[in-house]
Amino acid sequence: MNNSIYQLDDFTLRLPISQLARITAQQFANQQPNPEKAEQVRLNTLAVWVVNDYLEMMDIPTDLQASDSWNPVMRLCGNVADLEVPSLGRLECRPVHLDQQTCSIPPETWEERVGYLVVQFDESLQEARLLGFIPSVATETLPLKQLQPLEAFIDHLAQLRQSPVTSLVDLSQWFVGIFEIGWETIESLWNVPELRPGYAFRSTETVALNALNRPESIIKRAKLIDLGIQIFNQPVMLIVEISPEKDQQTSIHLQLHATGNQIYLPPGVHLTVLDSSGTVFLDAQSRKSDNYIQLQFRGEPSEQFSVRVALDDTSITEYFRI
Repeated sequence: MNNSIYQLDDFTLRLPISQLARITAQQFANQQPNPEKAEQVRLNTLAVWVVNDYLEMMDIPTDLQASDSWNPVMRLCGNVADLEVPSLGRLECRPVHLDQQTCSIPPETWEERVGYLVVQFDESLQEARLLGFIPSVATETLPLKQLQPLEAFIDHLAQLRQSPVTSLVDLSQWFVGIFEIGWETIESLWNVPELRPGYAFRSTETVALNALNRPESIIKRAKLIDLGIQIFNQPVMLIVEISPEKDQQTSIHLQLHATGNQIYLPPGVHLTVLDSSGTVFLDAQSRKSDNYIQLQFRGEPSEQFSVRVALDDTSITEYFRI
């Protein structure tokens, strides 16, 4: 990008707002039920777009499509202006007007964010100014004088790369069709020739008996887990199946499968469920001739747990919230 289109001024950065950005923001705004919500979505969209342009300029990869702000359901239901940064997490991009001295930070954005950037707009919406950032918040009103310069933001991202942020998989969102990156349909993964199992795959069946007799309420997703050369350079597949229970609990069924030309899991692979304190709750270990191992349990709304896949000294952990 040509440096002539922006200028650095008192630790802030001016960036132009493209016509495509304004058109997209207006399209998102037109989908809203009232003028107030439409204006909120329009400014949120522009703020995310400007931050996305800035990160692209800094050669930092982003994923707009994976952000809640690019999801029509999340835009309608919440006040979100997030931008997904692969392998790091989500940035919140909050808009302010020229005359504002504070920035509103909705409580729904206080968690699962790796930082907050504030973007200032004038009435023309031809240009925006990145005012600065703050790594975390715990209040709905942020005085702009508390913002740190963008140089500190870049340092913050570098630190995050050295200490990856734990990302929670929100299982409640699965029931409304919202899935985190990496969680695919079982069929889409099995359709890859290199991953197709060398045995007759049998889907989980026991959960269906508890899913209020509504098979359509059962949600299944799978993710590839790579533990390295101990599993012959072949990833294993973690399948998570959830279904609602009558008592507001959620039934959770886990399976860990061999993939590709590996008919059996290596002996000694552990599939472990840990509670929110890190205490082992359930554990299964593969034997010599296991195609897969599995665990099943139930949990309360908002309860957190983790699932660890381990072999010898190597392990990978996924974190979940019900």
